[in-house]
Amino acid sequence: MSGPSKYQPTSAVGKWFHERLPIVAFAKDHALDFPTPKNLNYWYTFGGILAVMLVVQIITGIVLVMHYTPHVDMAFASVEHIMRDVNYGWMLRYLHMNGASMFFIAVYIHMFRGMYYGSYKAPREVLWMIGVIIYLVMMATAFMGYVLPWGQMSFWGAKVITNLFSAIPFVGPEITTWLWGGYSVDNPTLNRFFSLHYLLPFVLAGIVFLHIWALHVVGNNNPTGISVKSDKDTVPFHPYYTLKDGFAIVVFLIFYAAFVFYGPNYMGDAVNYVQANPLATPEHIKPEWYYLPFYAILRSINNKLLGVVAMFSSILILLFLPWLDTSRVRSGKYRPIFKLEFWVFCVVCVALGFVGAQKPNDTLSWIGFLLTLYYFAHFIIFLPLMGLLEQPKRLPNSISEDVLAHSHGKLAAAE
Repeated sequence: MSGPSKYQPTSAVGKWFHERLPIVAFAKDHALDFPTPKNLNYWYTFGGILAVMLVVQIITGIVLVMHYTPHVDMAFASVEHIMRDVNYGWMLRYLHMNGASMFFIAVYIHMFRGMYYGSYKAPREVLWMIGVIIYLVMMATAFMGYVLPWGQMSFWGAKVITNLFSAIPFVGPEITTWLWGGYSVDNPTLNRFFSLHYLLPFVLAGIVFLHIWALHVVGNNNPTGISVKSDKDTVPFHPYYTLKDGFAIVVFLIFYAAFVFYGPNYMGDAVNYVQANPLATPEHIKPEWYYLPFYAILRSINNKLLGVVAMFSSILILLFLPWLDTSRVRSGKYRPIFKLEFWVFCVVCVALGFVGAQKPNDTLSWIGFLLTLYYFAHFIIFLPLMGLLEQPKRLPNSISEDVLAHSHGKLAAAE
């Protein structure tokens, strides 16, 4: 998108280094001078927020590992040691623990923004699919990390979720035994999860780099969904978006800090402050809040295998979104029926999360089943039909025209 590099070093040392490793030119072309649509709003800042949160999680995780002991007899005590005896250990743990929730808040906003503005449509299909892979790796990493404190919810959550694989015909029991490292959730399980939880963030960083690379090949989408047609439609990423994203990141970090310092356990479960006991089942086993919609889908189907298939399908269906949406218009801004249905879909996802958090009963099971039907209908029925039947609004001729129209509208309103 940015074309040949325009960077020319002026010093002799700069020229010598540039001829051997043009990393400065690469950074300038792809981080500073990269042409970016001039109409990106604050919903587009969450990509930068996610990059910052990934760095926070990796750094705090590395330091926490220095004091953590991955053994069923010592894991819970080592977490208490971090909280009570390590200098600022309480802060490191709360940063890491709440950082996972902040990561998912940001990624859900990032994903729903992409769905609303059609960021999965051609030519960005591969970019979107890499994003879904990032989401899957995030979910696996967070799940394994939640097991490490070895509290009651950690232990029983691991037991319930890993036991789902036993529903897979023929190979399910073998997969479950391999995950456990034996015939129950025990020390080999904790060691497996610890190793993978430490490894996957670095894998995630590599996939994120691939995601950014794919973005720089096809360029940013924008709220109009219109492709860039001339240089007038873009501005350099720096200083325009570095300042804008920087401001958004600071605001988000203040929001993050509020949880770390004033409500560190608000999004956690008090049961997890009790050491794991295989002989005492918690009254209500539930995963972390960011898994609750999928947990509700799992519980809504009264068949273990079909429930597992539905739960995994509810995530994997996102990979096929570029082809399920048949509309020729990218942005929901110009699609009146889609806009309404999109917000209904958002409400359904939140409602699924609420159902997943409650103790199961017949009424909630029926509500969860109906919400599950709507969730899949959104992708399989509504999106294809809306693309064929919906009459979109008139699109502006260019990004610049849209920006000028908004500027004139604001001036007229001010007058």
